[in-house]
Amino acid sequence: MKSKTRKILIPLVVIIVTVLLVMFIKGNPPQANRFSSPPKAKVNVAVESLTPQSFQIMIDSFGTVKPRTQSKLVAQASGQIIKISEQFREGGFFEKGDVLVQLDDRDHRAEVKSAQAALLTAEQSLLEEQARGRQAMTDWQRLGKGEEASSLVLRKPQLAAAEASVLSAQANLEKAKLDLERTKITAPYAGRVLSRSVDLGQVVSNNMEIAIIYAVDSVEIRLPIKNKDLPFINLPEQFRDGAKNSAGSLVEFSSNLVGKQHWQGQVIRTEGAIDESAQQLYVVAQIHDPYKATSDNQYPIKIGQYIKAQIKGKTVENALVIPNSAIYQGSYVYTEEKGVLRRKDITLAWQNATQAIVADGLSAGDNLVLTPLGQVSSGTQVTVMGSEAYQATRADTPRLSREELEKKAKEQGITVEKLIEQRRAAREQGAQ
Repeated sequence: MKSKTRKILIPLVVIIVTVLLVMFIKGNPPQANRFSSPPKAKVNVAVESLTPQSFQIMIDSFGTVKPRTQSKLVAQASGQIIKISEQFREGGFFEKGDVLVQLDDRDHRAEVKSAQAALLTAEQSLLEEQARGRQAMTDWQRLGKGEEASSLVLRKPQLAAAEASVLSAQANLEKAKLDLERTKITAPYAGRVLSRSVDLGQVVSNNMEIAIIYAVDSVEIRLPIKNKDLPFINLPEQFRDGAKNSAGSLVEFSSNLVGKQHWQGQVIRTEGAIDESAQQLYVVAQIHDPYKATSDNQYPIKIGQYIKAQIKGKTVENALVIPNSAIYQGSYVYTEEKGVLRRKDITLAWQNATQAIVADGLSAGDNLVLTPLGQVSSGTQVTVMGSEAYQATRADTPRLSREELEKKAKEQGITVEKLIEQRRAAREQGAQ
């Protein structure tokens, strides 16, 4: 009887325990959030409130230094070079009228003396012919019986020939003196030697090139101007009647060829045609007295040197200026409005390598987002860096070291990056 009762009680106890266990599990479900969606994170952004300003446009360009005046120095007399100036070398400076090369002038001095002798002979012949003419006039008056004498009788043709001989002798003497003077090859202007092709002891002939020189009063730089920059620069255009529309813009030149070099210049003219290959207009700027020693430049400018230029353009009033880093694909930006990200399409009036002026799409007072953003859609919630909410999240949540982050991530079975994302989301939820 007892064994029978025991057999009945055991299944009953098992059933009761099972029922109680099921009721306990239903009443206390596990707190697994594996399938729950993570809290929506906010993006921390830096913003700048746009304010209209007076903006001085600076246009970037570049070019190489060219001489304003460059000449081939040639010999106008023949002879052997017997003396060369100390400055007659590549890079040497000289002043107007300096004797650069001296030729052997002995042959030319002899020619001058020969021409002087020929002139004296011609003058003597002229005096004799003048005396014969006077004598012929006297004889005709005595024997001509009142008739008019012919030119031949009065020896007028012979007198004209004698006068012509004198003129010819004078011209030969002047030419001989000029050739003698040209044995001293002088500088036509203050300049510098670019290259020379003769040296001491060499024999040169007439019209032989001896050097290439250039003026040092100023140098010129040919600068390309982008078409979008043309409305913002003062172009010194010249018209057929000689009138000019304006003075050229000022230019700041710089180079790092030998240390930091700086020069001041000005646009002096525009070229008469658009460059066909680049479809750009070129302007010519000039640097006055570039070889004057200054404290800014340890070394003088070089012909052919590549230099950068910043052309002072026009001043734009009430301009909305934004950095290029805030512009996406050259057509839109993001702004922040009451904690929400907004995408705005813009139109640019002008742009250089770092800044741009907005023509349309933004207004004064807009909060322009400066933080680089990835694939973010308009309407995303954001927290402005420096705001009270942002400071609260930074202060309320303690920071962990890398080792602590790795330890917590390992305990939760997630990556460190996932843990950082969860902590950031928790901070921003707390800011709300």
